[in-house]
Amino acid sequence: MMVYKLLRSSETDRAQSSVVSLTSGGVIAERIRALGVVVVSLDMRRGFPNPLALLRLVLLLRRQRPAVLQTWLYHSDLLGLIAGKLAGVPAVAWNIRCSTTDERYFTGLTGRVVRILAKYSSKPAAVVVNSEAGRTIHKAMGYRPRRWEVIPNGFDLGAYLPDPDAYTDVREELGIARGTPIVGLVARFDPLKDHATFLSASGLLHATRAGAHFVLVGWQVDRDNPILVDQIDRLGIRENVHLLGERQDIARLTAAFDVATCSSTGEGFPNIVGEAMACAVPVVSTDVGDAKLVVGETGIIVPPSDPGALAAGWRTILDMDPHARRELGSQARARISSHFDIDRIAKQYGALYRDLSNQK
Repeated sequence: MMVYKLLRSSETDRAQSSVVSLTSGGVIAERIRALGVVVVSLDMRRGFPNPLALLRLVLLLRRQRPAVLQTWLYHSDLLGLIAGKLAGVPAVAWNIRCSTTDERYFTGLTGRVVRILAKYSSKPAAVVVNSEAGRTIHKAMGYRPRRWEVIPNGFDLGAYLPDPDAYTDVREELGIARGTPIVGLVARFDPLKDHATFLSASGLLHATRAGAHFVLVGWQVDRDNPILVDQIDRLGIRENVHLLGERQDIARLTAAFDVATCSSTGEGFPNIVGEAMACAVPVVSTDVGDAKLVVGETGIIVPPSDPGALAAGWRTILDMDPHARRELGSQARARISSHFDIDRIAKQYGALYRDLSNQK
């Protein structure tokens, strides 16, 4: 999503950009293509390194001759470094989007990749991180790059904004009565997103506010997911939980929330936090990555993996006077506008790329 937002920004010259996806690309690839940006998919299978994909990438880079190759996430960082060197790309920049210390996330192939990256982290021209927390954790892992660049996520305040119509229409779409409070979570199904804690907290809130509803959006977050459905049924909250799966109208859905949530155990810079704040929706987030820095005084930060604290945070927001809650949301949007507007962030990437392309 961040790649898409950068390419869409008025500060980015899209004619000079192209995108390579390691896998088939999916929904985001189609959205990038709709901007007029070329997207090439290497069609790699997850968990299966493919030497032919490396060869295809090398040949592609030799044809396009980019001044800068910006890789994105661990597997891309490794493949891009190798292909960039073989193809003679003048500058390769890595991009780290994670700040977890959870060992479960660094097992198997991903764990081996991260250890290799740490060993060879002096090879790229720069390593970009989207949070100070991410830099601190990766330094502890052994990363020693020539150059760190901390560039936070950016948000489009023209796309994410308060929407009273969405507030009403989404409730009608889901069969929720007007005035019913909604607690929302936008996150793909992944251990780091910790849907289990979100649902446990939902059960706790339901015990004292039976009318509250919970809307979950994201890849594999639907009724076909037995892990989620089993927990929901054990908690007895099936009638109050809406699993919407992958959606294209995230801004509309987010604007309908009374409280937005990040329940993750590890993030660099959680997008849902900034997107909700841009929609003037108060946020309750776990203390991961730079969430506390982003939220400031406009929301509530709680410890990770603590359903009681998460439910208490929701309760605090929902118990506020409606005018006070709207004012808190307005302050949240103003904070995103001042510090994390997408054009401001795109300028930082542009400045980095110009600097790297001018280095000899």
